[in-house]
Amino acid sequence: MTGTGTGTAVRLPGATVTEVADGVHAYVQPEGGWCLNNAGIVADGGRSALVDTAATEARARQLRAAALRIAPRPPRAVVNTHFHGDHTFGNFVFPEAVTVGHERTRAMVRAAGLHLTGLWPEVCWGDIEVTPPELTFRDAVTLHVGDTPVELIHIGPAAHTTDDTVAWLPEQRVLFTGDLVMNGVTPFCVMGSVAGSLRALDRLRALGATTVVPGHGPVGGPELFDANAAYLRWIQRLAEEGAAAGIAPLELARDVDLGPYADLLDAERLVPNLHRGYAEARGLPEGSPLDIGALFDEMIVHHGRHPVSLA
Repeated sequence: MTGTGTGTAVRLPGATVTEVADGVHAYVQPEGGWCLNNAGIVADGGRSALVDTAATEARARQLRAAALRIAPRPPRAVVNTHFHGDHTFGNFVFPEAVTVGHERTRAMVRAAGLHLTGLWPEVCWGDIEVTPPELTFRDAVTLHVGDTPVELIHIGPAAHTTDDTVAWLPEQRVLFTGDLVMNGVTPFCVMGSVAGSLRALDRLRALGATTVVPGHGPVGGPELFDANAAYLRWIQRLAEEGAAAGIAPLELARDVDLGPYADLLDAERLVPNLHRGYAEARGLPEGSPLDIGALFDEMIVHHGRHPVSLA
């Protein structure tokens, strides 16, 4: 297998590449907030594949340069863990690769288009070409990078979104979770489900990973499942109590003490997360569409300013 030695780290402007197992690299973009997602580079026998790309053209080209430092040829495959632009906008920077994702991811990338760019018009997005997955699957598929199997598993029906995929390397016990797991960053399930996210974490825990690469924030271990689950159970409890008392989510959010979650990045996600929790408390099916634009505006009202993206 290729690689520079397990545990070594190379600093890049705005990103860190760390070999977390032989030939398996975590590409971590600090500080992990809005649109600063992580990616993965898997290399073996001179071949490589990516797990997710990046939000802007410049950051995606930086990721490409990192991949070419690890393997001599461009990646042959790019996996998208879900449709959000920070994980998919950079697909077009890898024209040699086949892009792989869940069947819903293809449809949702096309439906979303460049909508994300309108939320942060101050970001220099670059000349993005929306490129949905070309190869799709329904439940699971195995991608072979040289002799390294990478199991792509759909985690659904609704969790962070309704098209979540994880990349599981059973031999190395490394799990790339996409945004099903965050580290130091507030979980976000407004497009999926609170209850579904908790079930998803149980399913991920059962895989037996020793290294967990979250969608945002530093690399960790299985303790990240517990940290995310604790936050989601807190949201679920608040939503059930608020819905029963007839208190609107925004009103409830104003009176909530964030406690141990006060230091998480993007704490303003409390408001849309509560809306998802309320929907489930009132019997709405998991993953049912909510008015994301209206909830984003309500989040701004609660936060007192527009959320910051350093993408």
